[in-house]
Amino acid sequence: MFKKCPSCNKTVIETLGKGDQLKDEFTHIHPKSLAKQFPEYIPSSIRQDYEEAYAILHLSPKASATLSRRAMQGMIRDFFEVKPDTLYKEIDQIENQISPTVKKTLNAARKIGNIGAHMENDINTIVEISDGEAEKLIKLNEYLIKNWYIERHDSDTLMKEIQDINTNKQDNKKKH
Repeated sequence: MFKKCPSCNKTVIETLGKGDQLKDEFTHIHPKSLAKQFPEYIPSSIRQDYEEAYAILHLSPKASATLSRRAMQGMIRDFFEVKPDTLYKEIDQIENQISPTVKKTLNAARKIGNIGAHMENDINTIVEISDGEAEKLIKLNEYLIKNWYIERHDSDTLMKEIQDINTNKQDNKKKH
């Protein structure tokens, strides 16, 4: 099925299975990922991990969850300027700068991402992660990017614009 994206007006190609074997089987073909395109001021390593997590969501939810965990850790290190250690310790380092709910959620996401990153003690134990569960971790990254980076950038931009207006007004006042 071909359709136009309502926000960017580009062509989107998707398939939807029919019949008993492929009933309701959905595949997104183009663009390769439904990842949001974030501004350049978001560190490229974070954007790349986020985009790759989205691109492989249906192919390997466990790998997607691991990449989401990695993107989250990159954001914590970059945004809060914590020294690299373990993600558990990094979350503890920022607990006074985030809400208890966000801390609890970051730790939950860390543990889910660990399922993909670390093998169980019994190598025959396989803990699956569904597409929907991995997608929630991607949505968490979108939330963090929006609330940490984009809101800070928009706030800084507004403050600078107001300061610039004042500077111009004061300069004009001196000229008269």
